[in-house]
Amino acid sequence: MLKLALFFFVISIVAGVFGFTGISETAGGLARILFFVALAVFVVCLILGLTFLKAIA
Repeated sequence: MLKLALFFFVISIVAGVFGFTGISETAGGLARILFFVALAVFVVCLILGLTFLKAIA
């Protein structure tokens, strides 16, 4: 998921350089959303790994 976020970030930068501001804005928004979703999944897995799953094993 972070690879996709990085991909959309690069697309956003390239589109911005060439003057395609609409595409740049959309790709940047998608990159931001994917980054925060990946961050949320990481935090949930970290909390589960430190608490709930440790009690099972």
